[in-house]
Amino acid sequence: MVDAVNNNSTSSSAHSLSFVEANLGMILMVIAMLLLPIGDTFAKVLTSVMNPLEVSMWRFVSQAIWFLPVAFIMQKYFRGSIFSPIVALSGLLMVTCITSLVTAFSVMPIATAIAIFFVEPLVLTLLAGLILREAIGPRRFVAIGIGLVGAMLVIRPSFAQFGWTALLPLIAAVAYALNMIVLRYASKQRSALTVQFGATMYAAVWLVVLTLGFSATNVIELSGPLQNDWTWKVIVTVGALSAFTFVLIAEAFKRSEAGVLAPFQYLEILGATAAGYLVFGDFPDWITWVGIAIILASGIYVFHREREVGRLRPTKSKTKNEGAR
Repeated sequence: MVDAVNNNSTSSSAHSLSFVEANLGMILMVIAMLLLPIGDTFAKVLTSVMNPLEVSMWRFVSQAIWFLPVAFIMQKYFRGSIFSPIVALSGLLMVTCITSLVTAFSVMPIATAIAIFFVEPLVLTLLAGLILREAIGPRRFVAIGIGLVGAMLVIRPSFAQFGWTALLPLIAAVAYALNMIVLRYASKQRSALTVQFGATMYAAVWLVVLTLGFSATNVIELSGPLQNDWTWKVIVTVGALSAFTFVLIAEAFKRSEAGVLAPFQYLEILGATAAGYLVFGDFPDWITWVGIAIILASGIYVFHREREVGRLRPTKSKTKNEGAR
């Protein structure tokens, strides 16, 4: 009788602890998604005095420096080789994603660029079917199509105003989705922390080489971080925010299921809208809001279907890794 009571008590305590951990994971994810637009806002501010490619370079260099103490503290979570071709590919995709977004931020409202970027979950589902041969049902295909229609609603007026730059967030979304697929392969022999740390280092190197190369051939003009008394402070802050956000997202995914956390990613659109309005006076028009609503609804439906299909599959051990941009 005593053993039964003790077992029930232990089971109840474990359930309560699991519930608390899951809630903490959601809280960490919310904080991370609200911090991301702050970093994007700082990046947009930097583009007023720097070329977007240089802004991206300094962001990754600063992020890599901030990552060093984080990596030292969390070194027990490292597993596998940091420096390898597949991790280098992840770094190159990160460069494509961030540079495309920062360039878009330089001419577009942040909220509009982020809204277009958030077709990424739909693109990922589509690419997973094409590249990984994962099954995609007809309802998810319809949701992907509807979500892309929503993206076109956002892109159409933006294209008329900003030209081909309006397509850069879409390029960023494709690069990010491809990086998620690369992470799935890379993480089979490495921990998520190993891949993210290595990819950040590679991204910093890629961008230093690209930026200096373009500067040497007079394609772009470098401004440097010491041109005034605030630029270097913003660069340091952007790097710190990027590294801190990664830690928050990593901790969130350790505590909660990916399917539970995924919809919280869309809070970034709200944060981007608020930041864009408060700092730059930008606010999306009604057509953009309709497009955003369609993208949100389609993305959430795809996540819902992923969870439903996942419940019907035989249970097996599986590692889920997410990347922070």
